[in-house]
Amino acid sequence: MAYRKLGRTSDQRKALLRTQVTQLLYHGKIVTTEARAKEVRKFAEKLIAMAVREKDNYEEVVVKAKVPRKDADGKRVKEVVDGKRKTVYDEVDKTIKKDLPSRLHARRQMLKVLYPVTSSETKRQDEKIVTSNKKKDKKKIDMVAKMFDEVAPKYVSRNGGYTRIVKLGQRRGDGAMQVIIELV
Repeated sequence: MAYRKLGRTSDQRKALLRTQVTQLLYHGKIVTTEARAKEVRKFAEKLIAMAVREKDNYEEVVVKAKVPRKDADGKRVKEVVDGKRKTVYDEVDKTIKKDLPSRLHARRQMLKVLYPVTSSETKRQDEKIVTSNKKKDKKKIDMVAKMFDEVAPKYVSRNGGYTRIVKLGQRRGDGAMQVIIELV
């Protein structure tokens, strides 16, 4: 299968395409050049098709889990055992989704392409949007779970054609055609 080299070495090209596919699926649309958008479309369409195919391919299993007991302030309850402070745990039943083999394979195929995404919490202060850079304010987003739970249900009734490319015009610096690639 022929592909565009995009004027980059293979490792740079793979990294660029992985980043753009991840951002497209996370944000829903990105602005890029036409050549890049056409390459990103190939990856994105395959991932979405895989998610649609495997979205209901799991079984729910009830497991026992140890959860730390918390007080009224939300802090862990500790008790002294043999002179040491230890956290008190409660056993609870949790229902988890256990992937069947084909969904697990699809999950791993997606993880080969998608980069991990961390989002920072944004707060509004006096009509200024403040983004915190503290580690505690950032949370990891499971892109594969998002694909199965949010993206795939939107496209169940659709057979392909999950993305749209809209031309914006030429870029000022080098005259490259700028486009928006977005999820339909």
